[in-house]
Formats: sequence, C-alpha cells, structure tokens
Amino acid sequence: MKGTDFLEKLKDEMHNAVVGKDDVIEMLAIALLAEGHVILEGIPGVAKTTIAKSFAQAIGLKFSRIQLTPDLLPADIIGTVYYNQKTGEFKIKKGPIFGNVVLADEINRAQPKTQSALLEAMQEGQVTIEGRTLRLPRPFLVIATKNPLEFEGVYTLPEAQLDRFMIRVKVGYPDRGEELEMLLRKDRGKFVEVRQVFTAKQVQALIFEVRKVGTSEPVLEYLYEIISRTRSDDRLLIGASPRAGEHLLYASKARAFLQGRTYVIPDDIKAVAVNVLAHRLIVRAEYELEGLKPETVVREILDSVEVPV
Repeated sequence: MKGTDFLEKLKDEMHNAVVGKDDVIEMLAIALLAEGHVILEGIPGVAKTTIAKSFAQAIGLKFSRIQLTPDLLPADIIGTVYYNQKTGEFKIKKGPIFGNVVLADEINRAQPKTQSALLEAMQEGQVTIEGRTLRLPRPFLVIATKNPLEFEGVYTLPEAQLDRFMIRVKVGYPDRGEELEMLLRKDRGKFVEVRQVFTAKQVQALIFEVRKVGTSEPVLEYLYEIISRTRSDDRLLIGASPRAGEHLLYASKARAFLQGRTYVIPDDIKAVAVNVLAHRLIVRAEYELEGLKPETVVREILDSVEVPV
C-alpha cells in the first residue's frame, strides 16, 4: 500500500467521527509509522480523546485508555502480580499499557512516580513487573493528552518524559466552518462509529517500508544544522538533544513516505520540525517574560538555515 493511499483512506474514515483536524491526523500517522509517541495539548472539549479513539479504531489496533488521576499507582498502569487460589500459583495481571494504541488521558494529573511508569514502556517497548520483563505488543503508540491551562491538582511533566514524545500537537478551536459543520452533524445525528479500515499486519508492513526511506548526506547535514542551532541560540536554556535529532529524522522519513516518496527532502523536515522540537526546548526566563515561544525560535531557525539544493 502506498503512503498517500494510507493517509487518504485514514482521513476519510476518521472524518465520520471528527470534523477537520487533518493536520492532527497526519501527525498521528507520522508518529505511528515512525514508531514514536504523541502528546496532544489543548483545552478540554476540542476532541482530543475522540481523535485518539477514532484513530485506533480506523487502523484496527487494540486500544486502551488510562484516565490518569493523582491517586493512580504505577501498578494500575503496567499491571501487578496476584495469587490464584484455584491453581495455587502467582499470576501476572497485565495493565492497560498492554495495548497497541494507549491513550494516557490528562497525563499531567498523575503524580511523578506514576508518570515515570510510562518511561520504560515508551522508550524500551517493555515493562518490568516484580522483576519480570514483559514485551509490549507491536506496534505500540502512546497518545497522551494534556490541558495546558490548569495549574491546580496537576504535576509538571519531567523533561526526560517530554523528550520521549516524538511529536507534540496543539489542538485548538475549530474554525467557523468546521464548528458549524460539527453542530449540524450533531443536530442531525450524522456522526457514525469509525470502522476498521486497516489491519495490524498492514500497519507493520507500512512501518517496514518507512524504515527503507532514504536520506542523502546533504539533507542529513541540513537536519543536523537545525539541531545545532538550537544548542547555540542564546535565547534558549536547553537545546535539542541527540534523541530529538533522531526523532526528527524518523518523523521526516514517515512524512516523506506519506507524501509518496522514497527519500527525504528538506520540506519534510520543515513540515515536522516545530512539532518534533518545540516541546523539548526551554526558553530563558528573560525572553519568556517577553513572550518568546519555543515554536517561534524553531521557525526562525528554519528560516535562517540554508536549504541544500
């Protein structure tokens, strides 16, 4: 299956439950095929959960949802060991992390100890329960949601955890046409359940094809220059990590595949750079007070780096 066909079919099916949001859907597809994770950031009521659930249904993967709260424990996510009285044996009860697409709803409501339970799963594709290591199913995608406006009853995500998210997508208000369309479809009952249009086997095959997408040396140097500029920018306290460069490469390869190409071009890097890099950068306090955003810094760097011919 071609990448363009996959993306078009995915959007068409998801539009049965979601109005617009094509940019969000594309970023989810990029993260899935690049084997990364996504954090959706936006105020309540902008369809973050609906998008994640519909995405899992359309691609035919096992979906599980974790509603994170301050009293949630790591064992509630990864699972625990219990004693089976009938068999007289200790058994492992797997937690909701054992899914293909895992929605970590309101991730910043969980205490740091619980948030850290996601780290091994996201980075290594495995969890450890009572000293026993268990592999998670493949493909494995964590979609976390976060409300950026609340400051009470929430915990700041550790930088190490933010760095493990390949992509951050800000989900905002729909435009006038989209919101009117949503209200009309709600009024007429025209929203329908998203059907499965792909299989896990097809998704795995697409992931394998993305790995074969090539990147020329000049394009790799262009990518590195972008990463390097974030580290030398005086306005930033912390620049992009080597993992950020790796994620930028993988996301660019997935984007190239979805555009129907077998090679990465600078436009692929530009298309994903803000979503991949901005949430990893820390603006110095004096510039933050002036209203400078990491997204602005990334865009200015993209404008200043010479594009290879």
